Amino acid sequence: MFFLFFVAISLNISCSAQTDKNNEITEVKQGDNVEVYYFHSTRRCETCKAVEDVSKTSIAELYGETVSFTGYNLDEPEAAKKAEELEVSGQTLLIVSGDTKINITNDGFMYARSNPEKLKQIIKGKIDPLI
Repeated sequence: MFFLFFVAISLNISCSAQTDKNNEITEVKQGDNVEVYYFHSTRRCETCKAVEDVSKTSIAELYGETVSFTGYNLDEPEAAKKAEELEVSGQTLLIVSGDTKINITNDGFMYARSNPEKLKQIIKGKIDPLI
């Protein structure tokens, strides 16, 4: 049991996911466009890749083209500019609608590989009130 806990912590640290404002929700205004962003580095582990894959697939299945999903490599200039605009400093899975920002990075890393359906439901639970 301890070994599994140690491995889980090691993977999270090795990915260096940063969640300064995890699950922070600012003012909610319905009717704004909803966009989901996944910021990552060039070098990624399997969990990092799974966060992007599960999130992107879930958004497409649940919302079609109503909600956009964009992945950004933080090692590229365009991504760095977008990260600065959204006040992102590291690997982040972020839902944005107008002035509302919801950081679900921890949920992504916790469930993308072990329980992708749960991550899908979390995404749905965060986006539905914004639409």
